[in-house]
Amino acid sequence: MPSEKIAFVGVGRMGGNMARRLKDCGYKVTAVYDAYAPAAAALAKEIGAKHAKNLAAVTAAADVIFTVVTDDAAQLGVFAESGDSLLVKAKGKVFVNCATITPKTHVEVERRAKKAGAVSLEGCMASSIPQARNGTLYLMCGGEKKTFERIKPILEKLSTALRYVGKTGQAAQVKALVNMVMNINTAGLAEGLGLGHALGLDLDMLREVFAQTGANSQVLKTDGEDMQNRAHDCYFSGAHAAKDSTIAWVLGAEAGINLPLAGATKQQFDKMVALGLGHLDKSGVAELTFKGRHA
Repeated sequence: MPSEKIAFVGVGRMGGNMARRLKDCGYKVTAVYDAYAPAAAALAKEIGAKHAKNLAAVTAAADVIFTVVTDDAAQLGVFAESGDSLLVKAKGKVFVNCATITPKTHVEVERRAKKAGAVSLEGCMASSIPQARNGTLYLMCGGEKKTFERIKPILEKLSTALRYVGKTGQAAQVKALVNMVMNINTAGLAEGLGLGHALGLDLDMLREVFAQTGANSQVLKTDGEDMQNRAHDCYFSGAHAAKDSTIAWVLGAEAGINLPLAGATKQQFDKMVALGLGHLDKSGVAELTFKGRHA
């Protein structure tokens, strides 16, 4: 049985399934914590872990701590430099941060961790809920190579496509670009199907033609039928697409690069959120492009 004790901060559908996966692989998942306490309590009972009532207790209970939180503010909050924090008595600990956040926040977390005698690693995911449960995540890591090698056996239980990208911040940059292109594809597909619908075309036929031509994409496979049928069960929300599109757009602005397609895509997902549709899957952007829906 592996000797490392593992804990999780943020046990929603991604973090919770990652914890289940590692438990199934024989790892000792000793503690779980979530800002929504009932989620942590339920998972703790399910997998036999401690429901930590504060962040310091998470660090005390584990050698390797995964964080899967919502945004930059939440990430910096769990690594607060005073008060309750994962940094309390953190010397020798390893933090793996999996949230989709800005590269500069990963760099700041690394600085804080080092100051506390710990190390951190980006674990940026380009996958969804089933992959988290099955250990088939596409996982991009950034940070010190020796930290990556140190916990690689754990990461290999979560990922069938594990990639070391480079120094801290670079994995988040790559993830931002992945999601930028994915979101542009999603918005473009929604417009194509929406126009096809307005023209009276058979959408089953149209999707088949898309799949056999240069219009094909992974998004067509995952979201095309859902857009057509308004089946927007959430795997990657419109709100997350809006957040991630903003991250990429800001990176472009900081680099002095004009990104008109990324900007237009950001506006679409921002509109989706403004209309109260942000809880839907990103495929819900089609609600803005089909006549007679929310547009």
